[in-house]
Amino acid sequence: MKAVTVKDLKTELSQRSHQEILALCLHLSKFKKENKELLTYLLFESSDEEAFINEIKVEIDAQFDLINTKTYFYIKKSVRKILRRVKTYIRYSKKTETEVELRLYFCQKLYDFRPSIKNNTVLKNMFLREIEAIKKKLITLHEDLQYDYQLELESLLIE
Repeated sequence: MKAVTVKDLKTELSQRSHQEILALCLHLSKFKKENKELLTYLLFESSDEEAFINEIKVEIDAQFDLINTKTYFYIKKSVRKILRRVKTYIRYSKKTETEVELRLYFCQKLYDFRPSIKNNTVLKNMFLREIEAIKKKLITLHEDLQYDYQLELESLLIE
């Protein structure tokens, strides 16, 4: 089965009743955990972005605490998993401020992680890629926010 375009979906949804759309959303949420998470964000958490960010930061902290530090192989796997979750949350939000803040927090946690990421090329490159992504997004923000986030970014790079 081939998926139709967003335009086609929009026109079809505009022709459906409120009850049918409600049923479709509930049906969609049963198929994938990600769909349910997105609906949860849109319905309950999008109104308070600061609480959403703090909740994710707590989750990032918990995930970093659970990392198996016996070998760099396990560290890399865990860090990739954490980054994948962070990027999923960023996609839910679609707000540049949220993206920059979450990426900065992830980089700070990765930088402070022990054993040091400086001893592993893959982790170091992951860190640098995230820094580059932050720099690209910073340009699109308001000047005051740019300044604040730039200070945080520089403190990461100086240490």
